[in-house]
Amino acid sequence: MPGPIDPVPADVLAGIVKAYDIRGICPDELRPSAARGIGYAFAEWSGATQLVLGRDMRPSGVSLADAFASGAQAAGVDVIDIGLASTDLLYFASGHLDLPGAMLTASHNPAAYNGIKLCGPGAAPVGANSGLADIAQRAAQGATSTAGGGRRHSRDLLDTFAIHVRSFVDVESLAPLRVVADTANGMGGHVLPAVFGPLPFEWELMYGELDGTFPNHPADPIRPENLVDLSKRVLEVGADVGLAFDGDADRVFLTDERGRAVSGSLLTALVAQAMLRRCGPGPILYNLICSRAVPEAIAEAGGQPLRTRVGHSFIKTEMARTGAAFGGEHSGHYYFADNYRADSGLIAALVALEQLSTAAVPLSELLAPLDRYASSGEINTRVGDIDEVLRRVSARFTRYSQDRLDGLTVDAGDWWFNLRPSNTEPLLRLNLEALDAEAVAERVSEIRALLA
Repeated sequence: MPGPIDPVPADVLAGIVKAYDIRGICPDELRPSAARGIGYAFAEWSGATQLVLGRDMRPSGVSLADAFASGAQAAGVDVIDIGLASTDLLYFASGHLDLPGAMLTASHNPAAYNGIKLCGPGAAPVGANSGLADIAQRAAQGATSTAGGGRRHSRDLLDTFAIHVRSFVDVESLAPLRVVADTANGMGGHVLPAVFGPLPFEWELMYGELDGTFPNHPADPIRPENLVDLSKRVLEVGADVGLAFDGDADRVFLTDERGRAVSGSLLTALVAQAMLRRCGPGPILYNLICSRAVPEAIAEAGGQPLRTRVGHSFIKTEMARTGAAFGGEHSGHYYFADNYRADSGLIAALVALEQLSTAAVPLSELLAPLDRYASSGEINTRVGDIDEVLRRVSARFTRYSQDRLDGLTVDAGDWWFNLRPSNTEPLLRLNLEALDAEAVAERVSEIRALLA
């Protein structure tokens, strides 16, 4: 659409541009006028003649997608609109078409939020240090005249994506497992049936209706309270496994046949070993808050464990540099080299179901050899001076090995912790692991006393 592009105010951009994406409350923080300016800036920055656009089921997504597309068209760029999509479907579209992409989603955030995840051609990461700051700067400038002429047309890639996801497993090896999937009224309800349709699973969809108001529970499966319904249903029907997806369905968490939550670290270890069997020995990435069981499992399967910072842009960059076949994060993101180095909850879930099928034992038994340590989970503490607190904690533990790859990591041998600043709030995030729950509680108490 030709015509001027209004500058996006600096205070608006400061509030919505995060380390890895754009996100804010709609329309108070993220409004269509901002989406139009960002669409124009992204299209110009990309230097492409086409880009691919998708959105989740949030009510604000329609107007934001229209505005973003209008901005891109004003820059003379054609928009291939794939419509309702999970984030991993958008990444697949970017890779499959080799085009930059934009996904309108706020992931696991409450209904009032929306956002924009951007990627370069081939699903290349776009974050604060890989283009997002430049795009924000362009959006702040606006444009008095535009090229215009860009067209918008629809394309359905869901079935192509489903075939791609199934290519990561030997479909003939899959057993008729009973699977319950809680998609929390998010995009999993759109993509999972397309993937699972031809497979031998006896599967049930919980809260599969697309509803961005999230009427049943928040679409944030890392929080135990949001797994209660799934765990209950798994026990009621005697399911072999439960799958819990977040709002844009790029993350997945599992429950075992007893309804107990499976940590992202355990799933990372399981999938890592499967990918090493599939791809052969080589590097596998894991982020630094994963359990120590993850690098142990990778090494035991003949892989080379490589530790990374938290965050998709770092992991994707390291995958490209090292040639790693797979990378996992404790937060439920799982990255595959053959998926354009992008993350996919569906691929990770399907690989796990393949391992469960061939093992022919309950999931709890399959995971037991990998469940070696006790952990604190992530504990967030609001502090006044983050740097000063990190210095104080570091000084307390100088007798132990330390590094600053991402925040402060202290390795005391039979226990370790990472204390990492939030990207968006004055918070420190503590993750601690030890040999047993008693040791975890003791060490957490010791460290929290230093944060006051």
